[in-house]
Amino acid sequence: MVLEQAVKQASKILKNHNIRSHELDAQLILSDIMKVKRESLITNNEVVISEKIMEKYDIAVRRRIKREPIAYITGKKEFWSIDFLVNHGTLIPRPETELLIYKLVNFFKNKRINILDIGTGSGCILLSILKEINFSRGIGIDISSKAIQMAEANSKYLKLFYRSKFKVIDLDKFNIGKYDLIVSNPPYIPSRDIKNLSKDITNFEPLIALDGGIDGLDLIKKVIYKSNHLLKRGGLLALEVGYKGYKRISNILRYNGYRELSKECDYNRNVRCIISTKVKFFWT
Repeated sequence: MVLEQAVKQASKILKNHNIRSHELDAQLILSDIMKVKRESLITNNEVVISEKIMEKYDIAVRRRIKREPIAYITGKKEFWSIDFLVNHGTLIPRPETELLIYKLVNFFKNKRINILDIGTGSGCILLSILKEINFSRGIGIDISSKAIQMAEANSKYLKLFYRSKFKVIDLDKFNIGKYDLIVSNPPYIPSRDIKNLSKDITNFEPLIALDGGIDGLDLIKKVIYKSNHLLKRGGLLALEVGYKGYKRISNILRYNGYRELSKECDYNRNVRCIISTKVKFFWT
C-alpha cells in the first residue's frame, strides 16, 4: 500500500472511533514505526509500505482505537524538546510542567546545585534541569520500581547517568542529603474527580501518580513537610499544583515557614507551579 493511502485509511478508522486527533495520530504512529520524521510522510507520500510495516501499523492503530495514548504506543513523549522514554508505569509528561523547568533553569543558571526530585516518574523534570544546568547533580525518588527503571533508562539515553541517581523508596523513609532545590509534581487530583478524567488517562496511566487523596493534598503536604528537613538554607521548593489548589497550598507553605517567590500560570491563567524558599526553620 502507498504511504498516503495508508495514513488516510488509518485516519478514517480513528475518526470513526471518535478520536479527535485522528489525522495527527495516524501520522505519528506510522512515522514512529518507520523511524522517520512526521514531515517526511508528507514529502514522500508515494512510497510503498511493506507488509511487515503495515502489520505493525494495524496493531498500533487498534491500540489507539482503545484510547491508549500515543506516548505508550510509541514508547516516548517529547518534553522540553527531548524525547523521553515512557511506559505504563510512568505518567506521561505534560506541557504545563515545562513552566516549572523554564523558571528553575533561569533561576539557577550557571550555578552548581544539588537537586531532589520527589515522585520522579520518567525522570523528565530532573533530567531536563540537569541537561540545562551543567555540573549540577540530582537524585530522583519514586515508590514505583517501573518508573525508576524508566528514569534510569532515560538518564543513560541522555548521557546523564553520571550526574543523576534514582531510587525506589517511600518519601517517609528518605533521609539522604541536603538540597539546593527540591522539585515535585505530586499527585494532586482529588479522589472524587478521578472518575471524570478521560479514558485515555484512567484506563492506561498509573492512578497512583494522579490520585492526591480526598482533597488532592495528601502527597503535597508530605512533600512540604519532608522538605523542612531536606532543604538547605536558602534552597528552593518548587511544586506543580492542580488548577484549583493554589490558595490552599499557598497557605500550607506559609504555615510551614515558606515564603513564596514566584508562581507560574498556564494559558488559562490558572496557577500551575509555586516556587518558595524556607524562611523559618523548626529544627537545629
